[in-house]
Amino acid sequence: MANPIAGPAAPLAQARPEAFLLTILVPMYNEEAAADPFFDALLPVLDACGGAAEVLCIDDGSADATVERVLARQATDPRIKLISFTRNFGKEAALSAGIDHCAGDAVIAIDADLQHPPELIGPMLERWREGYDIVAAVRRDRDGALRSLVSKMFYRVFNRIADREIPPEIGDFRLMDASVIRALRTLPERNRFMKGLFAWVGFRGATIAYDVQPRVGGASAFGFWRLWNFALDGITAFSTWPLRVWSYIGLAIAALSLVYASWIIVTTLIFGIDVPGFASLITLILFLGSIQLISLGVLGEYVGRILTEVKRRPIYLIRRAWGIEADKSPEP
Repeated sequence: MANPIAGPAAPLAQARPEAFLLTILVPMYNEEAAADPFFDALLPVLDACGGAAEVLCIDDGSADATVERVLARQATDPRIKLISFTRNFGKEAALSAGIDHCAGDAVIAIDADLQHPPELIGPMLERWREGYDIVAAVRRDRDGALRSLVSKMFYRVFNRIADREIPPEIGDFRLMDASVIRALRTLPERNRFMKGLFAWVGFRGATIAYDVQPRVGGASAFGFWRLWNFALDGITAFSTWPLRVWSYIGLAIAALSLVYASWIIVTTLIFGIDVPGFASLITLILFLGSIQLISLGVLGEYVGRILTEVKRRPIYLIRRAWGIEADKSPEP
């Protein structure tokens, strides 16, 4: 399968500014232990890259001292800026807030736990200067065989049924040109599946491979159940196949019912009337009932997302911002 993010080997020449602003977009949730090591690793890399830079941290309603740690570093480095949510809205909302409020000519989304190595920022900028609009980091490996297997299964299913492919093993760690940021700002949906949105907008892309590093502090907020719901959000946001498939299932069951009815008629005419068994009857009823409940559940998933979109609630609410002018909520 072709990698949908990889563009031609020689992209069209793009005018990159000689003096540019680089925005490092950092979603944070309970990153008190990781904040200082992250800044210690990131800031020297930004110094080596040259040019102007801003580090836009999005606090996703942390329950620990994440905000205090970021503000302590901001006091010594004015490049650090902070937006704090009123509560936890999720990583997709944090990324959306960063996209809404960043000012960079190039924007790099990176996690604060140092699993995304800041050393890749320089190579990403080099590919950006070559003319690529998106430079995505591809994981060479993933922690845990089970997690890797489930991830591969999800991408395989998603790419078969969705209207836009997502490259496997590419997360949110990527560089985006300002033109990509402007395109992402035009997408109004409330059910945010950012990996799908990054792929949907298109643009010329390149990839850089990297090894996932151990977490510096804290624990991942993405457990199995949250990842499962995240996968459902992605599938329902970019595919109507789960709705369409029930038409084919209904046709198949109707065809089998017709064949079975014909078989009953023929055997009755040849061998006489047979007393139907209770076990086969109750099995058939339970089977058809479960099919109906599953189909209603799939329909309910889409109806629930329609309700979310119709209510038009903000994707996030901002409690306070430091070092940046920020509205309390995005445009409805």
